[in-house]
Amino acid sequence: MVYYFMSTTVDPAAVLYVGKDKFEKPQQFHADNLSSAHVYLRLKPGQEWDSIPVALVEDCAQLTKANSIEGNKKDNVTVIYTPWSNLFKNASMATGQVSFKDHKKTRTILIPTRQNPIINRLMKTRTVSSADELFADKENHLSELRAKAREKAKEARKEEERLAKERREEKYRREHAYEDLMKGDDEGDGGGKRSNQDGWDEDDFM
Repeated sequence: MVYYFMSTTVDPAAVLYVGKDKFEKPQQFHADNLSSAHVYLRLKPGQEWDSIPVALVEDCAQLTKANSIEGNKKDNVTVIYTPWSNLFKNASMATGQVSFKDHKKTRTILIPTRQNPIINRLMKTRTVSSADELFADKENHLSELRAKAREKAKEARKEEERLAKERREEKYRREHAYEDLMKGDDEGDGGGKRSNQDGWDEDDFM
């Protein structure tokens, strides 16, 4: 099972996921050197993992501490968080144990004590779903992201086509500017020139 929580420290509220035990969802937040449930935060579009608001990080960390049997009883618990894509696991690791592909892509937060007001606020928003529902929710979310990416790429292509057309038109104007000028001069001379047939003679120059 998967527990859903809503953190109202940001607007719109952020969704936190907590696996019922360490066999559940891969985490973004977990207690360092302690067995704990894994807490996952879905970032908003365009949001970077290392610029999550401090209050939201604390909500995730407090929830991580509270869902660790050992950590919940301790003070000064360190919680590590990292992008999901940075997690590393192989067959030799115990269930729930993970490492990191790049340790530079991790951050830590120290939780001195459990903050009951934070935990109580989060608990009031808790709902329960199956792992299958979480998987379906994830797939829907990824589908939406792919659709937005396609639309963004389509808009980028249209803009590039517009700019390319402008460049072609500007190039044509530059290349034909002299021809158009000469054509205009020729038309002007032809319209005002008189010959003997028009009835002029040398006296016209006197």
